[in-house]
Amino acid sequence: MPLRLSAVRAPKIPRGEEYDTVIVGAGPAGLSAAIYTTRFLMSTLIVSMDVGGQLNLTNWIDDYPGMGGLEASKLVESFKSHAEMFGAKIVTGVQVKTVDRLDDSWFLVRGSRGLEVKAHTVILAVGSRRRKLGVPGEAELAGRGVSYCSVCDAPLFKGKDAVVVVGGGDSALEGALLLSGYVGKVYLVHRRQGFRAKPFYVEEARKKPNIEFILDSIVTEIRGRDRVESVVVKNKVTGEEKELKVDGIFIEIGSEPPKELFEAIGLETDSMGNVVVDEWMRTSIPGIFAAGDCTSMWPGFRQVVTAAAMGAVAAYSAYTYLQEKGLYKPKPLTGLK
Repeated sequence: MPLRLSAVRAPKIPRGEEYDTVIVGAGPAGLSAAIYTTRFLMSTLIVSMDVGGQLNLTNWIDDYPGMGGLEASKLVESFKSHAEMFGAKIVTGVQVKTVDRLDDSWFLVRGSRGLEVKAHTVILAVGSRRRKLGVPGEAELAGRGVSYCSVCDAPLFKGKDAVVVVGGGDSALEGALLLSGYVGKVYLVHRRQGFRAKPFYVEEARKKPNIEFILDSIVTEIRGRDRVESVVVKNKVTGEEKELKVDGIFIEIGSEPPKELFEAIGLETDSMGNVVVDEWMRTSIPGIFAAGDCTSMWPGFRQVVTAAAMGAVAAYSAYTYLQEKGLYKPKPLTGLK
C-alpha cells in the first residue's frame, strides 16, 4: 500500500533559519535533489505536504533501474532514508506559499503553519495534482464514493457491485485492472476511441470479462445522497445519456501543476502551466531551479527515473550557482560512518 508519511509532522516549523537550498516537494525529484545537494555539502531543507509525491498513488514499481520490482512505498522509504543519511532535513505537513528575492544572495521562503526561512537557492519539485471533472455531485461526494486514486482506495470497494473509472491513460487502465479484482463490474469511461495508455494495459483490460468499455463518452453528473449511487454518462457522438448504478467513481484523468505558486513567484510557465526550464533545470529566475513533473521538460514522458534524474541535475545547477555567486561554504557531511 502507498506510504502515508504526511502525518509524520516535524516537531518544529523552521522560522528564521538559513539554508544553502530549500527543496519544495518530497517526491522522487525532490528527494533525489536532496541526495545530491547534501553530497555537495549544501545545507538542505525539504518542505512538503507529504513524502512520496505521485508514488503514493501507485502500489508497485517495476521499471526503476536496478530495483527489479518492488512496492512503491519501499522505494519512497529508500529515497527518504538516503536523503536523510547525509543531513537533509525534511518538514512535512507544510505548504509553501511563495518565494521572494530579498537581495542578491537570499530568497525568503514562506508557507503554511508559520514557515519562514532564507535560502541561497530554491529547487521546486512540487509535482502535479489530480485533475477534476468539474461536474455536479463531484465535490459534494468527494471521499464518499468519489476517488482520485484507484490504488489508494480500491480495497475499500471490495465486494461492491460496480464502479466507474474515468480516463484513458496508464493510471485509468491500471485502476480498472486493479478494481476488476475487487468489484463485480468496472465501467471504463473514456472520451475518445483511442487510448494514451500503454497497449499492454489496454489489451489486458479487454481480456477481463467484468470490464466494460464505454468510449466516446463523458461523465456529466454524479448522483447520490450520502454516497455515490449512480453516474450519468453521455455519448459525445449520439448525444445519448444513460445512468449507471454504481457504488463509486474513480477519476483518473491526469494531473496539473500548482500554477498559483508559480504565479506568486513570478516564474515563466508554458501553455500547460508547467515551469519552463532549460536543460540544466534553470528557471526564468536565477537561483530558482525546478525538477520533475512540474516542469516543461519531457511532458509526454513522466517517470520516476526521469524525475530523479531532473532532481540530480537541479541539485548540480544549484551547487554551481552557489560557486559562481561566491556563496558556497561547504557544510560538514553527516551520516557517514
